[in-house]
Amino acid sequence: MASAPSSTSASPADGIHLPDTARDLVKILVAGPFGVGKTTLIDSVSEIRPLHTEEHLSEASASVDDLAGVRDKTTTTVAIDFGRVSLAGGVVLYLFGTPGQERFRSLWDDIAYGALGALVLVDSRRIDASFDVLGLVEESGLPYAVAFNAFPDAPRHYGEAQLRRALDLEPGTPMVTCDARDTNSSVDALLALVDHLIATQEAVSR
Repeated sequence: MASAPSSTSASPADGIHLPDTARDLVKILVAGPFGVGKTTLIDSVSEIRPLHTEEHLSEASASVDDLAGVRDKTTTTVAIDFGRVSLAGGVVLYLFGTPGQERFRSLWDDIAYGALGALVLVDSRRIDASFDVLGLVEESGLPYAVAFNAFPDAPRHYGEAQLRRALDLEPGTPMVTCDARDTNSSVDALLALVDHLIATQEAVSR
């Protein structure tokens, strides 16, 4: 895998076709709890028209979809989101957004098959909502990075060490802050994961 470039060197392909420079095609999961911004992040970076499998929230789902902290949310992903972003060095990321609710857990193994890593989005207003997803990622053995999505009303007083303890992260697990609505910020979060995958691969090959 090529070394990760800076976010300013990402070069979207024209239309749906892969760029001629494509060399490493990498499947990445974008994971996280319900309403954390996975669909938004994929929308912000994808160079192709993203695929969404969203349905409107209904009264029937009210008892199983916890809307605490996401009261304005009206839709939810029920299978996957899919997008693609090309980076300098010939790296192309295929992004698969996973459903965030426990009731879609049975889809996890199928969606995760063939993935090299995961970007786990976290909402600092409801950190405990991320525990189940982090457990799934860790059980799968996938290397991952954590990105705190910077919601406007997210608390700002937590330090890095405090957040790491709250999520029980290993020292080597990358942890960044991003704005899922912003392309450069979202690409930077993905690059933190790519750097981690490169380091993990190099450590294994030694």
